[in-house]
Amino acid sequence: MTPIEASTPDFQRLISGARLRLRGRSAFFATLLLHAEFVPSREVPAAGTDGERVYVNPEVAASLPPEVLDSLLLHEVLHAALSHVERRGPREKKRWNRAADLIVGGMVAAAGLPVPATFQRDEHLEKLSVEEVYTSIEGQEPPEGEDDSEDLLDGPPGDAPPKQGRPGNASRQWQQAMAQARSVEAMSGGQGHDPLGMHRELMRLAPARLDWRAQLWRFLARTPVDFGGFDRRFVGRGLYLEALDDETLSALVAVDTSGSVDDEAVRALVGEVQGVLGAYPHVKATLYYADTEAYGPFELRAGDPVPDPQGGGGTDFRPIFALLEQHEPDVLIYLTDGYGDFPEAAPRVPTLWVVPPGGLEDEGFPFGDVLRLEE
Repeated sequence: MTPIEASTPDFQRLISGARLRLRGRSAFFATLLLHAEFVPSREVPAAGTDGERVYVNPEVAASLPPEVLDSLLLHEVLHAALSHVERRGPREKKRWNRAADLIVGGMVAAAGLPVPATFQRDEHLEKLSVEEVYTSIEGQEPPEGEDDSEDLLDGPPGDAPPKQGRPGNASRQWQQAMAQARSVEAMSGGQGHDPLGMHRELMRLAPARLDWRAQLWRFLARTPVDFGGFDRRFVGRGLYLEALDDETLSALVAVDTSGSVDDEAVRALVGEVQGVLGAYPHVKATLYYADTEAYGPFELRAGDPVPDPQGGGGTDFRPIFALLEQHEPDVLIYLTDGYGDFPEAAPRVPTLWVVPPGGLEDEGFPFGDVLRLEE
């Protein structure tokens, strides 16, 4: 079958609406949906996931009441985030799908979203791991009338467009998304329903730490800016609201081009900042290159090519800090190895030093937070 165009306005509007509605319920859930890639497919009865992407039947989605659509999308995103496809291994598919549905359905119901009338909760089993539930329901017949269609897919449907970009470790990517969701939920004051508490399934998948990309997203999301009492940090991709008006969070991004920072580190940082810009419409970023002078400004936008680096002399951080009064950014992000001349006084602007391997030790930075790129 011919792939369905994933960027059709009607389909994207449905997805964006669900993301925004779920923000009112839980920052945790909304952040997970922000990281999910939703793809239209008429080959799935309603929705399914192969562990990387979530496939949604566009005609079915358009026919559902908003809360039912929210429930459907969250159900599949939780399957993906919890690695339910990858973890099945040699186990019997239908029973594994039932076990995973019992856990995810319980989380969705606990969030106050509708579940199918035939779904029967088990508040003891749904707090266990999917492996434990799979063992517990051995030999049990499915409840009468329960939908036995399988939404954990072995691969993408035939009418799905090809996956974009380089193949990655889906499990690790979802672990980082889960870590970001936890961080954002905590920073929002825990408002809304958060399912983390007693669910063993979520606890066992907690990553040991955030990687540098997750820390960068957290830094850009946490900065206190007056948004008129309404937290708009979780507006979904592609959903721009008139209510945003001119309220923005501005970031000044500086890159040390003295020769001590390699091109790979520059591409990694700028690419990740562009990812934030694509996800959060209110964030704006301006780029400068710097050695003993500042070169720019360059406007950074999601998807645009990275401007060619300029400079190549020594390292002096003061020219960038001298620009703060001119630009008045909310945050400053500076990629450097840290060996250079610092300003005498710390700025009022929150500063994040992004340091490649071999850079200055944390205690050598006189102010700001230090984020270290991985080897």
